[in-house]
This record gives sequence, C-alpha cells and structure tokens, in this order.
Amino acid sequence: MKKGCKFGTHRVIEPKGTLPQPAWKIDNDMNIYDNEILIDVQTLNIDSASFTQIKEEANGEVEKIKEIMLGIVEKRGKHHNPTTGSGGMLIGTIEKIGPALEGKTDLKVGDKIATLVSLSLTPLRIDKIKEVRKNVDQVDVEGKAILFESGIYAVIPKDMPENLALSVLDVAGAPAQTAKLVKPGDTVFVIGGTGKSGMLCLYEAKKRAGITGKVICLGTREESVNRVKKVGLADEYIIADATKSVEIMEKVKEITGGKMADVTINCVNIPNTEMSSILATKDDGLIYFFSMATSFTKAALGAEGVGMDTRMIIGNGYTKGHAKISLEIMRESKELRELYEKLYA
Repeated sequence: MKKGCKFGTHRVIEPKGTLPQPAWKIDNDMNIYDNEILIDVQTLNIDSASFTQIKEEANGEVEKIKEIMLGIVEKRGKHHNPTTGSGGMLIGTIEKIGPALEGKTDLKVGDKIATLVSLSLTPLRIDKIKEVRKNVDQVDVEGKAILFESGIYAVIPKDMPENLALSVLDVAGAPAQTAKLVKPGDTVFVIGGTGKSGMLCLYEAKKRAGITGKVICLGTREESVNRVKKVGLADEYIIADATKSVEIMEKVKEITGGKMADVTINCVNIPNTEMSSILATKDDGLIYFFSMATSFTKAALGAEGVGMDTRMIIGNGYTKGHAKISLEIMRESKELRELYEKLYA
C-alpha cells in the first residue's frame, strides 16, 4: 500500500506542489493510501453559496443540477465549485481505514460520520445522484470519498436525525466562532440571520451577549423574519436587501442610537454585502465574514475607502469544539430544533 502525505498532497494532479484545496484537480481513485480513510457516501451537503449558484445556473431544474454537479466532480476529482470556490461536506459510513492510522484514530469500520472538512479538498467519486433536495442544499448519492489523515470529522449523534445533524454540522464554525467573539453587553448584528447558519449565530449571540446586550437580525423576507421572531432569537429585526449598504447603515443607526454594532456576523449566500457589514459596525468593531460569497478584496478596499478601522475576520469554518457547541444548541433549544427540523431535516 502506498504511503501518503498527512495533508493529501499525494492526491494533487494539477498544479503539482499545491495542497488539495487550492488545487484545480485531484486524484479521486478510491484505492486508499496507508493513511487515508475510505467513506461510503450517503449525502452531500453543498455549501449554500455554491448550491445557490448551481441552482441559478440550472434554472432550478433538478436534472440540470445533477449534470452540473457530476461535471464538477468529473473535471476536478472533488466537488469544488469553480465559480464560488466552495464545496460543502458529507455524511457517510467508514468502509476502510489505512494501516498507518491504527492507534491514531478512534474511528472503526461501520461508524457513520460527517466530514468537517470541505468537499473542495475531498477526493470524491459520485456513481449516482439519487435525490436532490433543493430547499436544504442536500443531495443523496451513491459514491465514495477519501478523508485525509489531517481531516476532521464528527460521529453522527444518536439523539437527533442524521439530516438534522448534517445541516447543523455544515455550518458549525459560525455559531462556535460567535461564541468566541461575542462578549456580555455587546450589540451584535447578524446579516442573514434567518438562514441555516444565521439562526444558530443569533442563538449563540443572545446567549453570550446576555441581558445587557442586544442582538439584531437582518432578513430579506417578512415570512422568514417572522419565523425567527416566533422563536425569539433576536431583540430587534430588520427586513431589507442586504446589498443596500446605506439603507442598512441607517436602520442599524436608528436601532442603536447611532452607536452601531460591536460585532457583525455575515452569513448571507449572495455577493455584494461587504459594505453593509462594514457600515453597520462601529469604527473599532469586529466583523466575522462566514459567508463564502464574500469578496475579501471588496471588504478590505471597501473599509479603506470609507475610512473604517474595522477588524475583519475570515470565516474559518473550524474552531476547537465547533461540532459540540453547534449540536448542543439543538439540545438546549426545543423551539429552534423544531424550526430547524422543519426547514432543514
């Protein structure tokens, strides 16, 4: 059996010398190296920005969505959307574990796991797409995938449905980072607060900011905002187009008495919301861009252009304990869990 690199560089086809994530193409042959794990794939949870782009390209037609997804994997050896640059994650069952990992992992053959690394770096082979669930960004498939030695994962919990766990784990980095960034008394503005990651961020922000803080939710549709209101996830609500930066700034200014947000968390899956995040945040505040639709060039140059000394954090989908923190939200809040199950499971 061939020896592999911890980070999977042995799988890179083009360009040589790069890591699997930035590589254009990787090897998706399913004969594993000594330090790899073979997964029998059940469901792909496609990144929201990526799936939104694919649905738009396909005009919402399921067969066209399948064709686009299969084409991406055939060309690249992984589900790495060439337009958005993002991937997603998967649920599957461990089929084989390389001998070099003996004693280094607590996994065993037959365990069902969710990978917590992006599909944009995961060797993937899709044999058949069985079902496309357009409303939750999930695709059931027959196929195989490889988890590298450095890859992180979570064993699917027994106390919640698999699709619910998959939806939560897909965005686990957002609420976990929120837990790290929000302090008691903070005013927190969540752009895209009615979405999959946004609702978890609202819950965690309200929990961390406490009774002396304030949490503001921005959604684009009255229906989705009302759903969040019923669960009581925020203190204030705004219904507006997230790309209308000056309008957003004025609404946040009115709610905060001109003080603006201490922390802004951007969870939307569409482009051109960078300036709304910047203008809604106080000059020495903090912005966490979780959205993969973010242009970090627009964010950096935009902040400079309006003279804002704002600290901006790239949306790293991993932080220590992120899976545990996010799944615990489903156990803590019966109301949010019921809403999440209705929408995403």
